[in-house]
Amino acid sequence: PNTIWLPVVRLSLPAPNPVHQGQATYYYATGTGACSFDPSPDDLMVAAMNAAQYDSAALCGAYVHVTGPKGSVTARIVDLCPGCKAGDLDLSQEAFAQIANLVQGRVSITWQVVSPEIVGPIAYHFKSGSSQWWTAVQIRNHRNPVASLEYQKDGQWVSVPRTSYNYFVQSNPGMGAGPYTFRVRDSYGNIIVDSGIPHLENATVNSISQFPPRP
Repeated sequence: PNTIWLPVVRLSLPAPNPVHQGQATYYYATGTGACSFDPSPDDLMVAAMNAAQYDSAALCGAYVHVTGPKGSVTARIVDLCPGCKAGDLDLSQEAFAQIANLVQGRVSITWQVVSPEIVGPIAYHFKSGSSQWWTAVQIRNHRNPVASLEYQKDGQWVSVPRTSYNYFVQSNPGMGAGPYTFRVRDSYGNIIVDSGIPHLENATVNSISQFPPRP
């Protein structure tokens, strides 16, 4: 695919992301969950977000830096914790062990959304069952939280609704047979434009670009 990265021109540095306070617990994570990502046995530094801040999957795939009584860890959001209060996180056992002893079970934490170093470009994953009539696309491997996805139709950008299971779904009609031109925006306003993206059901197509680190 062809890619254009369009950075936002800023007159001043953005305010830091807010630091949240809450409680951390742990669960036996595989990398799957409400965000519909694949299992990641080689990367279990993952976490589930509380329901209030899950925000219809807005933080799926985002990274949070968590500090507890023993230390800190950076974890990727892959799941929803329905019983967690605002500010709380349910960490994988592996991530929890970096910030506290497992026997403690529940500890006070602070956490903040961060923009870490990441290997490779963003990627577009087409859901099983996706087609030209019902097109479901998930953004993967993104450094910053993803805010929106659009595709180009007849020279116009069409905004694609995001589901709570972290796919952008265009239906009645779908996006057509492809190839597609996509425009992805992160939560800081940075934009990646990719053209020539083929439709590959239940498969992933890489971009050649990654969002820049947040200043």
